[in-house]
Amino acid sequence: MTKGRPLTALASFRPGRLPTAKKVGQQGFNHVLAILICLVMYAPVHLVVVNSLKDRTDARSMSIQRPTTLHWDNYSTVIEQANLEQAFLNSILYASSSTVLSIILAAMAAYVMSRNKTPLNRFLYFFIIMGIAMPINFFTLTKVMQITHLINTQIGIIVLYAATQLPFNTFLIYGFVESLPRELDEAAIVDGAGPLRLYFKVIFPLLTPVLVTAALLSFLDIWNNFIFPLYYLNDSSKWPMPLAVYNFFGQFESYWNLVSADIVLTILPVIAVYLLGQRFIVSGMTAGSVKG
Repeated sequence: MTKGRPLTALASFRPGRLPTAKKVGQQGFNHVLAILICLVMYAPVHLVVVNSLKDRTDARSMSIQRPTTLHWDNYSTVIEQANLEQAFLNSILYASSSTVLSIILAAMAAYVMSRNKTPLNRFLYFFIIMGIAMPINFFTLTKVMQITHLINTQIGIIVLYAATQLPFNTFLIYGFVESLPRELDEAAIVDGAGPLRLYFKVIFPLLTPVLVTAALLSFLDIWNNFIFPLYYLNDSSKWPMPLAVYNFFGQFESYWNLVSADIVLTILPVIAVYLLGQRFIVSGMTAGSVKG
């Protein structure tokens, strides 16, 4: 009995279970590549953070060396000179309002087109998601904004942001809805639920992972958008953070310490939102990948 154990263990041995040298080398290469990409992405952030704490003379060279003395007053100067308080409130208003509007419309459209796959709905779905790849015609868009009297208005820029986020949000939510069993709809209808009650009481809570993912991605994209407010907001009191940074750089282009501090204040909310919601982004992107 005892003598047979080594033979049994040897019989159950499979060479393929041990990692091969090629597989180990591939994993090592992937780790090194990931570290290099992280360093490349981190380098600009480190550069602006370090130089935002220097004085004007030391920051002129934009080096990666740490400052000998920390000049925290650069941030207070930027907040006062660049009118960042108003720009921050504008960015919060645009990003949050456009995100909520886009998510609600995209979720409702994705549910209807997913559950009722008529030829018209299929055409509308592909027509909407074409907006992911189609370029924006600014000449036509400007004409539309002029006709609707939405140029230089906060309502106009919110609607514009929401419209640009609809294609990708619809595409993302559509794939998630496909993974939800239709038996849920049938059970709710049998219990006497109408269309609105079925959607908001049964389906909408189940969409939380993908809705949070779409909301975070939309918020980050809208926050960083520079072109739309540049073209369609002429009043500086309505400018968001990216445009305020651009205007501040034009006034203080020789003060790289202040410019760096301005950039840090602009990217801090984006980094905070991403760090808080990164787990939702991963789960929401993969949750509807089986079907769709």
